[in-house]
Amino acid sequence: MRRIPKGIGADIAVFLGAAAFSVLSAGGTGAGTGVAEQAVSAAACAALFLRRRWPVHLAVALLVTGWFAHLVGGPTAVAVFTVAAYRPLRTTAWIAALAFAPLPVFLAHGPDPDLPETGSALTFFAIMAGAIGWGLFVRSRRQLLASHAERGRRQAREEIAREMHDVLAHRLTLLSVHAGALEFHPGAPPAEIERAAGVIRDAAHQALEDLRGIIGVLREPGGTTAGGAGARPQATLADVPRLVAEAREAGMRVVLETDYEAGEAGEGGAATGRTVYRIVQEGLTNARKHAPGAEVTVRLTGGPARGVTVEVSNPAPDAAPPGVPRPAAIPGAGQGLLGLTERAALTGGRLEHGVAGGGFRVRAWLPWTG
Repeated sequence: MRRIPKGIGADIAVFLGAAAFSVLSAGGTGAGTGVAEQAVSAAACAALFLRRRWPVHLAVALLVTGWFAHLVGGPTAVAVFTVAAYRPLRTTAWIAALAFAPLPVFLAHGPDPDLPETGSALTFFAIMAGAIGWGLFVRSRRQLLASHAERGRRQAREEIAREMHDVLAHRLTLLSVHAGALEFHPGAPPAEIERAAGVIRDAAHQALEDLRGIIGVLREPGGTTAGGAGARPQATLADVPRLVAEAREAGMRVVLETDYEAGEAGEGGAATGRTVYRIVQEGLTNARKHAPGAEVTVRLTGGPARGVTVEVSNPAPDAAPPGVPRPAAIPGAGQGLLGLTERAALTGGRLEHGVAGGGFRVRAWLPWTG
């Protein structure tokens, strides 16, 4: 059996509901309902199939018709609801004003509560108020759901941007520094040139691998870059020494100081460990860009009772050893530390950065969640 499209099914349901309302209304008026009014009511119900294309025109036509034929109350309510739910508030206000335009005249004539016409008029105004109110509720709910969806998409984009910055900036900066060294020392010994070329090759290869990993996550249904279902393996606290060793192999002078409680250096929670790793990675990247050749100190302390404290510091660029080549400044997005501050806040921690002791320092505290 062929399935009826959702929109057509809703239109048929609305048509049948309005028709049933008109029949019940006609039954309540006895023999006073003429054939012409019944025909107008049937035409009004059929016109509801046009409500998606011309909701405002249909609402205006049915409201004016309702002044002369009370059996169109059902179709009119549907048309007014459609305007309130799917058209701008200003348009809804004009339709509401038209719907309640007869109310002052009705009240001015001092309606007799014992007359059937009074009950019919009050019922009509109550139905119009309900249709408008329900339409506005549907509108607000739809906008709320849309805002939630947009917020989710924005958060996903921000997360992807942070991840791409974190995993690529480190590799590309390393590549740029060694390429600059080759440019400043074209006559370097073959062994040194070969070593720098190897670092450039490895950095480019790792950057491509990282990029491939992120793209692979994006292509997976429900994939996430934060370690959720289908995500690639994420760095942890235990990977920090490997990161420092990699920086040393690339020519950086890095001192790693740790003060962990025995046997707990690899613990602390996945989110906390990943954030610590990114902080150290960003600190090394910034030191490589802004203070080439300077010694960088990485301090990690922590425990279940103390939380995790990570600090990356380096002296000012002028304190770098003499003779160190200074290629052109490496461009940056300027979003690394901002992204790290957001990461720290998401884990319940805090991060501060700035000039300290004549150099630059990034310091963060994160809760121990292991």
